[in-house]
Amino acid sequence: MQKLRITVLSENVAGKWCRAEHGLSFLVEADRKILFDTGSSDLIRYNAQRLGINLSEIDTLVLSHGHDDHSGGLMLLDGQQLICHPETFIKRFRKSNSTPLGIQWSEAEIRSKFVVQTSSDAVKLSEQMYFLGEIPRITEFESQTTAFKKADGTDDFVLDDSGLAIITNNGLVVISGCAHSGICNMVLHAQKVTGIEKVHAVVGGFHLQNDDETTRMTIDWLKSAKVEQVIPSHCTGFVAQAAIFKTFKFIQTKTGNVIELG
Repeated sequence: MQKLRITVLSENVAGKWCRAEHGLSFLVEADRKILFDTGSSDLIRYNAQRLGINLSEIDTLVLSHGHDDHSGGLMLLDGQQLICHPETFIKRFRKSNSTPLGIQWSEAEIRSKFVVQTSSDAVKLSEQMYFLGEIPRITEFESQTTAFKKADGTDDFVLDDSGLAIITNNGLVVISGCAHSGICNMVLHAQKVTGIEKVHAVVGGFHLQNDDETTRMTIDWLKSAKVEQVIPSHCTGFVAQAAIFKTFKFIQTKTGNVIELG
């Protein structure tokens, strides 16, 4: 089984050689190479060049969900297979000021450039890698409220929120874009989809901001699930990261970092 390698192409914190933005993009490599999200802008092109990565050689793109800070670099690519949830392309807005935060291109424009596969169900991408599809909302402390709305004014709980599960020799690695569905819910679903109980690591955005009850219950749940490594990034606020660090000692994720697991 091949070792998992995650290269951080877009992230909120800058590394030594790469620039930063509010966004997320990971190049995920195991027995297949996948670009997971594309950040907020064309920054992934600059960072990829600094790291010696040719984006045109990547044949598969997965979008974790349809927010602009994960899809901004989409049109830098062309011809790839694009895998995402069916609701990824809907129009969506912030409740606070009604500003849009969905993908800036239409579904038709995107379909004209990519081979699009949408699925609410999990999709096996290789022997080691899975797109998780729609995440069931099971825990009682996650995804209880939302700051977003759909075009018709109804609540948008970001049902398209998804992630990747990668099987390694040391157990599962779960990769999240923002975990609007709840990172614990995502881990539960990854275990069900793969049939593997042991979770080696959880990496990505957790959509937690403060050292509050939700953050503490998340930490307790991940600890009780015997998750070995927890590496929060992107939309996980500084205070929440500090709270997580007390239990799971992690190295801060920065652009240009390479995370090797399994």
